[in-house]
Amino acid sequence: MITCLGDVIRPAAGKATVRLLRRLGHEIEFPAAQTCCGQPFFNSGYLELARQQARHTIEVFDDDHYEAIVVPSGSCAAMVKVEFPRLFEDDAPWHRRAEALASRTFELCDFLVNRLTTLDVGARFEGAVTHHYACHLRALGLRDEVEQLIRHVEGARFVALNLQDQCCGFGGSFAVRYPSISGAMVGEKCKEIAATGADAVVSTDTGCLMNIGGYLRRHGIGIEALHIAELLDRQ
Repeated sequence: MITCLGDVIRPAAGKATVRLLRRLGHEIEFPAAQTCCGQPFFNSGYLELARQQARHTIEVFDDDHYEAIVVPSGSCAAMVKVEFPRLFEDDAPWHRRAEALASRTFELCDFLVNRLTTLDVGARFEGAVTHHYACHLRALGLRDEVEQLIRHVEGARFVALNLQDQCCGFGGSFAVRYPSISGAMVGEKCKEIAATGADAVVSTDTGCLMNIGGYLRRHGIGIEALHIAELLDRQ
């Protein structure tokens, strides 16, 4: 599942995910009919529109041929795994289908660390790497999976980030509706990132990387913003 921002803003992360999983021996398929999972509708309170998008997503991926649906995004994975079943609590047939899809859906790092129990994927990166913990990883119950993967990248030195799990201020439409608050939040986040002296900051979500990476570029802070898939794809 590529996700909207992955498709439009950071296709390199999607391509890196495919190359990484193929390198680990998996057969990858991309259902062309997939669209938005409906999270923007859901977050804005348009629940019926969110249900329409959720039904479409469930139908697209409702194929037993797909043993796992891997998502390079904690927010979209959380939408499918946590919110889809809630959207259909009063609709038994769709609730069952939502639960079935949720059970086969994994955020990328969750899939690698907890499903495959694979930490060393053969990646190489020379330099210090820090990690911004994207908010939706909490909803998935994920903790240090990204850090574990970084520590197994040959040549990489993990550097802890102060206020690691503090929101970067993106929050989807939050950044548009409250730009001054969002700007202050990403400024504080990037101040902490710069203080690490890292060569790269890694996260699991394109929205966070778009926000953080944009700030770093605009302020001339020479730290590379990488999706975890892009880091793990490097050899």
